[in-house]
Amino acid sequence: MQQLSISELTKNFNTKSILDSIALECCTGDVVGIFGRNGSGKSTLLKILFGTMKADRIRIRINEKPIEPEEIIPQQQIAYLPQDSFLPKSLKVRNIVPLYFPNGDMQDKILYDPLVARMANTKAGNLSLGEIRYFELMLISTLPHPFIMLDEPFSMVEPLYREKIKEKLLSLKTTKGIIMTDHYYNDILATATNCLLLKNGRLIPVSNVDDLSKYGYLSASNH
Repeated sequence: MQQLSISELTKNFNTKSILDSIALECCTGDVVGIFGRNGSGKSTLLKILFGTMKADRIRIRINEKPIEPEEIIPQQQIAYLPQDSFLPKSLKVRNIVPLYFPNGDMQDKILYDPLVARMANTKAGNLSLGEIRYFELMLISTLPHPFIMLDEPFSMVEPLYREKIKEKLLSLKTTKGIIMTDHYYNDILATATNCLLLKNGRLIPVSNVDDLSKYGYLSASNH
């Protein structure tokens, strides 16, 4: 089992505290769902863990060994799916896969996936949002990294692909630890093994829509 532990995570923008001494843990088999209003710091949290944004203070341990944020990417510990697509729009899906995986076996693992095979001859710029997110998830999850982070994997995705993404995440958790954020709270609640609400710089454990209402993330009319 792999274990990722974060503590003392603090980030301020000018005088505003976005993340206030946050602690978070994710192990193989965990799907950690993080809720939060726009501007609460969800994407900031993920970018800090990935090492592309600097925290004011943070301690990271992987399998009880300290690791510096700038070592996350070179050591291939955490893969990250950002909100915005990273696919080259002018290339067909089948030509994108070798850019990330020169190994033929790894290419086959992605291209023989039934949903990816269906879009193989389509340019990335012509894919639907659901196709983009599913294909990106296939690319990210095939990497050797023991942990993956997903920023809004369900957002604006059509129902078929939302279900396929959930199925993929449930199969991935046997070998990886997953941290994800999204406003599609029902999809997160259905997939996550552990849910947290980021509010006023702190992480609050939540279990269901009643908790999300209690802490002000949802209004009573939302469910």
